[in-house]
Amino acid sequence: MRAPRQMPADRNRVSSLDVLTRFESFASLCSDSRALLSRNLVLTRSPRAAPVLHKGQAVSGAYLVIQGRLRVFTIAPNGAEATLYFIDPGEACVLALNCLFNNLLYPAWVQAETPTDIALIPGPVYRKLFESEPAIQNLTVQALSTIVYRLMAELEQVHASNHRQRLVHFILSHAAADGTLRTTQQHLGRHLGTTREVIARLMQELVRSGAVRSQRGAITILNVVELRCLGGVALDTEMRSVRR
Repeated sequence: MRAPRQMPADRNRVSSLDVLTRFESFASLCSDSRALLSRNLVLTRSPRAAPVLHKGQAVSGAYLVIQGRLRVFTIAPNGAEATLYFIDPGEACVLALNCLFNNLLYPAWVQAETPTDIALIPGPVYRKLFESEPAIQNLTVQALSTIVYRLMAELEQVHASNHRQRLVHFILSHAAADGTLRTTQQHLGRHLGTTREVIARLMQELVRSGAVRSQRGAITILNVVELRCLGGVALDTEMRSVRR
């Protein structure tokens, strides 16, 4: 797969901070900081699968997800994609923050996993807020600690697990509360850095075991204990919802 091209998105300056003050980090800002944000905040709406950032791009500000989900990924020389992590509502892109503070080019690709609303805070504004607002300092540190944990977990999966184990872990970690994961085999292959054919073979094994049901665009967990056993996942592993 070729690297995605940057797509222009609909941008609208906002006169209020309603979209951000629903999140704790921005609800406690002082009046001067709120006014600064109100004058400079830009909202970006990206449709599903639209590129948001590309490798080598100069980062103009801090990216925070308001609604939806962003996927950060790499592309190998052979064109295979592999997901690094996701950015969910209320979270900031830590790689963009690192580039912002260290004057670096973005080292990966970002695209909208679902239709996504993004708040873009221009670089000079975010740096000024970081200097004066403890809540923004906490947001930045939390973003860093969260991404370190996620990347370490992903590295552990890559080095210690085979494709079936990684597939099972992905299904368990991202299924909704009703046990359904809405995705395609091609999409799963991109996430896990393998081919659709490999995912199709593994899914057939999971279906034959009775652990899941597979249909077009969705996977449903039928027997979570069996699925965990097939993936070598401890029975006390928490089954997390795809969205909190």
